[in-house]
Order: sequence, then structure tokens, then C-alpha cells
Amino acid sequence: MKRKKFFWLWISALLFVFMAGCAGVPVRDAVKIDLSLPVGKIEGDQFNGIRYPFKVTAPPGWKIAMEYPKFMIDLGYEKDGLIESEVFLFNPSTQSNLQIDFTPAGRYSTFDQKTIETLTTAATGGFKEELQQDYGKDIKVEIGPTESYPLKGVQFAAKKYAYYSLKGVKREQGWIYAFSEPYQIFILYMTLEKEGQNDRQAIKAILDSFEVKTK
Repeated sequence: MKRKKFFWLWISALLFVFMAGCAGVPVRDAVKIDLSLPVGKIEGDQFNGIRYPFKVTAPPGWKIAMEYPKFMIDLGYEKDGLIESEVFLFNPSTQSNLQIDFTPAGRYSTFDQKTIETLTTAATGGFKEELQQDYGKDIKVEIGPTESYPLKGVQFAAKKYAYYSLKGVKREQGWIYAFSEPYQIFILYMTLEKEGQNDRQAIKAILDSFEVKTK
């Protein structure tokens, strides 16, 4: 099963477009990332980024790690995509999860809310196509609207999500694309419905805690 491949193809396509940019005057200096720096540090339930300036907190019952949990491979995520992310938050009981990836923007790339929402919406077609390839064309998918989404310290962000069921378990799959000078931000999450758990509320708490730290 190769599920979630489309997210990383989508990310790669976005990076190509934005890194290529267009002819004209650069809008920023080339972003240099010091790969000798650690990704960040985890203290209790909070991650503080060092390589990229952000922080996020895990809600009660959830764990936070800089290595992807192995069960995500079983859920259909591809290893090559997972290793691109800086941090993972997950509920070990339900396997609901969220991952965060920062990528420098290109020198010529410009952003506004409309562009962010358009590109966030563009991932929907690939999402439905991969679901149908993996689980058949009869799978029913309910797509939510594209929404602007507030994130602390972030200039522009948009969210998209979908509902579907597999083996009697209802899932919510969501993705957020955002920009905070000079970084593109990709947040991907999945919730698996389980009695006695409220993972949708936990995802909201995680997103509420997320903050890009300004200099």
C-alpha cells in the first residue's frame, strides 16, 4: 500500500514552482539552513525547534518525537516522505498523528493568502485519486472546504480536509499549507476514530499550540 504518496508529490511540485520562481528582482536572500544544527529538542510534552524557529506541544495522551512512529508506514505513509518532516505528534492508542515540515522559500517566490488557498485546494485531486487506486473507486470521500487557518507567527495559512471510512473506522485526513517568511510550512494529519478518544480536539489543541518564533 502506497498511501500518502500524493502529499509528497504535491510538496515536490510546490517546491519546484516556488524555487524556480520567475524572472525579476529577488524578494529575499537565499535561505541557508545550517544542517549541523540539531533539528530541535523535546522537553516533556513540548518541542522547540533549533534548525527552524518553531515550537509545538503535545496534548495529554499524545507523544512527540523527531523520528516517525513505525505504525505510520503500516498506515500507508511512505518512508521517503516521512523523513522530510522535523517533528511528529501521535496518539499511540489510536494511531492518530500529525507531522510538520519546514522548507525554505525560493529567492523569487511571493506569497499571499489567495495563492496559499489555491495550492492547498490543488492537492485534493491527487488525494481522491490515490484513495481510489488503493481502495477502489467505490470508496466514499467527503471533502471539506478550503479554509484560511490562523497559526501563531504565520503570515498565510490554509487548511483542507476529507472524511472517509476504512474497515469500519472513520478517518479524517487533513493538510495545512502555510508561509512564514522565509519558510514554507506543511502540516499533515490523520485522525482515526476510536470510542472514548477525541483526537479531532487533540489536533486542534496541537495547532493552537504551534507557533513560529519571530526574531
